[in-house]
Amino acid sequence: MVQPLTQPEAGSWLTRWLEVCAELDRLQAQNPMLDAVIEEVDGRRIRVGDRWLHDFASCNYLGLDLDREVIEGIPAYLDRWGTHPGWSRMLGSPVLYEQIEAALTELLGVEDALLLPTLTHIHAAVIPVLAGGGTVLLDARAHKTIYDGAVVARARGAGLQRFAHDDPEALERLLRRHPKAPRLVCMDGINSMTGNPPRLAAFLELARAYEATLYVDDGHGFGVVGERSRAETSPYGRRGNGVVRHLGESYDHVVLTGGFSKAYSSLLAFVTCPSELKRLLKVTAPPYLYSGPSPVASLASVLLGLEVNAGRGDELRAMLYGKTRRVLDHLEKLGAATLNGSGFPIVEVPLADDLDRVGALLCERGIYATLAFYPGVPRHEVGFRLQLTATNTADQVDDLLTVLDELADRGLLRPRFP
Repeated sequence: MVQPLTQPEAGSWLTRWLEVCAELDRLQAQNPMLDAVIEEVDGRRIRVGDRWLHDFASCNYLGLDLDREVIEGIPAYLDRWGTHPGWSRMLGSPVLYEQIEAALTELLGVEDALLLPTLTHIHAAVIPVLAGGGTVLLDARAHKTIYDGAVVARARGAGLQRFAHDDPEALERLLRRHPKAPRLVCMDGINSMTGNPPRLAAFLELARAYEATLYVDDGHGFGVVGERSRAETSPYGRRGNGVVRHLGESYDHVVLTGGFSKAYSSLLAFVTCPSELKRLLKVTAPPYLYSGPSPVASLASVLLGLEVNAGRGDELRAMLYGKTRRVLDHLEKLGAATLNGSGFPIVEVPLADDLDRVGALLCERGIYATLAFYPGVPRHEVGFRLQLTATNTADQVDDLLTVLDELADRGLLRPRFP
C-alpha cells in the first residue's frame, strides 16, 4: 500500500530547502507569470487565461520559432524521417546529426562537437568525465545546472570549490591551494541573469598557466554574439558563433557548451571537444548511451536555422540589438538600475519594492516578463528580467517603455545610484 506523504522532519534538508524556497512557493501560487499555462500565441504575444500579454520572457532571440522559412521547411524532414528517431545515439542516429555537427564545427571554428538533447544533460554527463578524481572550481554565479553537474562529479570523487563571480584573483588563489589534477573551471559565457560576459581573457590566462580546463556554458550567447569585424551590423558581432569568438579568444584549454534552445528555438545542445574526447564521451555519457534523442522536427529546425543564420542572421541580430538598446537607454534615462553592462538582450531590473506588487502591475499592463526571485538571485537583485527578441515589435517595445515609466513614477524601480 502506498503510504501518504508526511511533513518533513524539523531540521531535515527538505525542511531547510522548503524554507529557502518559501518566497518562490508563494509567488507561484499567487502570480500569473509563474507556472503559467499559455493557451495561445500570436507572434510575440501570448494569451494566459483571458489576458493577452506582450512576451518579454522568451529566449527565442532570433525569432526562429516564428520564421516562415523554418516552419515551412520542417515537413519535408518529417516525411523522410518520421517524427522521432527510435534509437539511442549509441545504437544509431539519423545522418542529420552528422550534418549539424559538421556545420557547427565550421561555424564555431572547433575541432569537433557532440550533440545531446539539452545542456542539463551535457553538464550532468560531461563535467564528471572531465573532472575525474581531480577538482572542480565553480564560479559562484554559474548556472544551477552546472552546479548540479559539479555535484555529480563530487559524488564520484572530485573536489568542489567555489570562487567569487567573475573574479580571476579568487580563482588563482584556489588554483594554488588545490593542485589536484585534472582541474576544471566552470562558468557561464553570457550570464543568464545579468547578460554580461566573463573576463574570459584573464580566466584563460590562468587556465593555461595552471594546466586547467575552462568549461564555458554559452547557452545565452551562442547565436546572439559572435566574431568581431568591420563588416558587422551591430556590436553583437557576426555569425553568432559564441562568446569565445566574440571576445577574440582561441579554444586552447576551452570546452565550450551551448544550446540551440535559445537563439535557434530548438531542442538540441552541444559540447565542443577534441575528437578523442568525443569518442570517450560516446561510451561514458549516459544521454548518448541511453536517453531518447531529439525529435526530428528539432533536428530539422536546427539545420534550417543554420541556413537562416548564414543568410540573414546578422540582420536579425542588428534588429535585436536596436530593440535592446532602446530598453537600456530608457532605463538609463529613468535613472533605474540594471545589472546589464554589455548591451546583450538580457536585461534584469532590480526593484525597490516587493516583487508581488510589481509582478501584478506588469501583468495588468500587458507585459509578460521573467520574475527574478530569491533564491534564484540574491535578495538585493530581486526584480524582473526582460529578454528581447528580433520579433518583438516596435509597438511592443513602446508599450514596455511606458510601463517602465509608470514603475519609475511609483518609485518601484531601484535607482541606479542609491
